Amino acid sequence: MSFWKTKKLAQMTTEEWELLCDGCGKCCLNKLIDDETDELYYTNAACKLLDREKCACVHYEKRFTFVPQCTEVTIDNIASLTWLPDSCAYRRLYQGRELPKWHPLVTGNKEAMHQAGMSVKGKAICESQVKEIEDHIVLWPLKDID
Repeated sequence: MSFWKTKKLAQMTTEEWELLCDGCGKCCLNKLIDDETDELYYTNAACKLLDREKCACVHYEKRFTFVPQCTEVTIDNIASLTWLPDSCAYRRLYQGRELPKWHPLVTGNKEAMHQAGMSVKGKAICESQVKEIEDHIVLWPLKDID
């Protein structure tokens, strides 16, 4: 069932679209944009709803109630979400790239993703623990391997 190889993003069902998410948690990290250069910086400070061990939202279906600024990734906005990491399946497929070999749809589980260091597991802290967000800028979310 390699639907991502035979369908365009716009042709996918809601279920298929949701399955594309590798569950890495990188999109749940707080990001900063330099006002002068527009450069994007990732931090290791995660949304309060992210279970940092399972790399999953604890209130996914109702996340907008708890975090109104949460962004839903859709076919209509994927092109404008330039803050998504290069490793993101939505971004990769939108750019005409393949899913990486560690992706859960390829491997059948999340373990290869965690072992490859492509998730936030063991690397993120809750945003409520952060006093100065600038002190939490990290480079590892930008890592992209096949």
